[in-house]
Amino acid sequence: MKKILLIICLVIPVLTVQAQFERGTHFVNPGLTGFGLSYSGAEKTHFGLEAQVGTFVLDDVALLVNLKGDWKSGGDTYGVGAGGRYYINDSGIYLGAGLNLERYTGTVSATDFNLGVQVGYAYFLSKTVTVEPAVYYNQSFNHHSDFSKVGVKIDFGFYF
Repeated sequence: MKKILLIICLVIPVLTVQAQFERGTHFVNPGLTGFGLSYSGAEKTHFGLEAQVGTFVLDDVALLVNLKGDWKSGGDTYGVGAGGRYYINDSGIYLGAGLNLERYTGTVSATDFNLGVQVGYAYFLSKTVTVEPAVYYNQSFNHHSDFSKVGVKIDFGFYF
């Protein structure tokens, strides 16, 4: 009986998520330093910082703009991008894609465009605050393939 009650308590929040994926809803999505972990041939392992701002143009479909900055011993990276997300059936699971422009300085200086894709989950802590783990891949358009990146990140979302 305790197991059944526990399962019900875990499933009900998932079924009632429908919260904030409606047209006209806006969100801010900061990723804090130390929560973004990635790997690429140029950077090896590092930690990053990224912030996204978005709005739902249709139910379950959001457009967003992002800014990022990485400051590390081998050099700095600055970036800006635009993309979109599709939330599947108000479950909190989303598919995202976007185009980014990044500038690398330091030991390797280059400007790069990359196409990023990600799969994540928006877990609502309250009606307007989420924790959003995601797996992503950014494919570099630069001839130097070391700029392609795969990673895991955890963002926080604020929906209003």
